[in-house]
Amino acid sequence: AMNKLIPHISPLMNRIDFVGNAIFIPIFLISVGMLIDYRAFVTGFETIKVAIVMTVVAISAKFLAAWATQKIYGYSNAERKLIFGLSNAQAAATLAAVMVGHRVGLLDDNILNGTIVMILVTCTIASFRAQKGAIDLSFAEGNLEDENTLTEERILIPIANKDTLKDLVELSLVIKSKTNTQDLYALNIIKSTGTTPQAEKESLKLLEEAVRLGAGAETVIQPLRRYDMNVLNGILGIVKKYAITDVVMGLHVKQEISESFLGDLIEGILEKTRSTTFVYKAIQPLSTIRKRLVIIPPNADKEIGFPFWLSKIWNLGRNTGAKLSFYATNDILEILKQINKTHPIDVDFKEFSDWNDFLVLSKEVGKDVGLIIVMSRLRKASYHETMKRVPDYINKYFKNTNFMLLYPVQSATTDNYHNDMANASLLASIRNLGGFGEALLSTVKKSDPSE
Repeated sequence: AMNKLIPHISPLMNRIDFVGNAIFIPIFLISVGMLIDYRAFVTGFETIKVAIVMTVVAISAKFLAAWATQKIYGYSNAERKLIFGLSNAQAAATLAAVMVGHRVGLLDDNILNGTIVMILVTCTIASFRAQKGAIDLSFAEGNLEDENTLTEERILIPIANKDTLKDLVELSLVIKSKTNTQDLYALNIIKSTGTTPQAEKESLKLLEEAVRLGAGAETVIQPLRRYDMNVLNGILGIVKKYAITDVVMGLHVKQEISESFLGDLIEGILEKTRSTTFVYKAIQPLSTIRKRLVIIPPNADKEIGFPFWLSKIWNLGRNTGAKLSFYATNDILEILKQINKTHPIDVDFKEFSDWNDFLVLSKEVGKDVGLIIVMSRLRKASYHETMKRVPDYINKYFKNTNFMLLYPVQSATTDNYHNDMANASLLASIRNLGGFGEALLSTVKKSDPSE
């Protein structure tokens, strides 16, 4: 109970670890070893038989309990391994009970010796199974971090309005990876000319509120304040300085999408950075959305940003519990189905390839339904002429709908990330997505006709 109160890098924790590892644990192991009479194993078969029976029964009982727990609660095989590994070890409590029974004459030497052997075997098996289960579980949840990867997730949240602040922070918290607890940045830009004390106070309040919201989710949001002539230059400067991978931007509930917003600001970010960009407008709170339509253009899987934005959408579905309905071509749906087998979420798949018939999707939108549209840039593999009209469609037909425009990372050198599978930098970045990235790499390689 006191562990949470003791900092892990404090001198006190160092002393506690030293006393436990250097004194108590060795003394316990030595004392246990001195209890066993090794001659009993060579003078008769009774001790060996007792040891085998006790060990088999103990391991079988723990495995059956872990298996039953898996079936009852719907756990994965990795979680079952971890449960079995953590519960299988028989140590101090078992030894204490047997020693008491031995001293009062209830148990003989064979039981005592067999117990020592059982402790040795079960503890050894438990260590390896718990380790294997933990590794498998980390891969399955996308939490395994490769220390040698070249790109780590860093999310930037430009904030200028208190009305959109909470929505943007909440969105960032649900799309981020579980292991990212410190690399979120809240940015407020103040014009470098004509700055007033009131503007600086409001900026400070916005940043403090963002930090507070992050703390509520046990995530550190680092506040950034920048003085610049315009918003684009301010964002670009921070993106470059902090190696930002994702930018989460917002629209006020009363604001419509304008061509200048998408053209100047978004295009500026996409042209001059390698960040995935999210444009989000929240009509209602994120947690009240029960279903999201994810519209994916043909050939989206052939762009270099595909695995990165897809992992964010998967996190969104997993962390909010809302159902994701993917609308895409059959080849993309097959990739998504394969990923869902290893990383299951509440999802369904619908074939949709004709973006000229985009407005048919308006029939699927209703109360508590959100819309996510994956966009692209001119002359890229997944670009479609209909994307020019998406802002008008949203303003006319999806005005009262939570929506997100998602602009993937765009490569200046290639339109097909199948061609970049030999690129060590790209592979490292994809594997940085953890088990999700590995699953996607495996699925894409299987679907690549050149393989």
